Amino acid sequence: MPLHIIKLGVGVPDVEWLERRAAKGGPLVVHTRMTPKRAAEVEDGGSLFWAVKGTIVCRQPVLDISTLGEGKASRCEITLEPKVIRTAPMGRRPFQGWRYFEAKDAPADLDTLEAGEAPEELVKQLRELGAW
Repeated sequence: MPLHIIKLGVGVPDVEWLERRAAKGGPLVVHTRMTPKRAAEVEDGGSLFWAVKGTIVCRQPVLDISTLGEGKASRCEITLEPKVIRTAPMGRRPFQGWRYFEAKDAPADLDTLEAGEAPEELVKQLRELGAW
């Protein structure tokens, strides 16, 4: 069972921005200060779930997690597939950095839910009410 990471999309206005960024082709790299302790589990089929404006809206499969530099100058690079997969909206409180997400707790992909053309805000409200 893969392990996932949740990351806040600071400065990301909406999921379309992430899709336009991914459409440029080539793997995408996200920089963080700390390397996940469970990186091997995430690399084994996990994804990075994006929380945009307090709601998890999509995910991108993780290709690689690597640490560059040593000591205080070290940083982590998370390489993602250039494919954005929309998920069922799930509210998420603000946090710093990233968090792990067990596969059983992850929101389902929208294509598997057959959400159709339902507005994102409506889907979010239905999920909050437990009706989705």
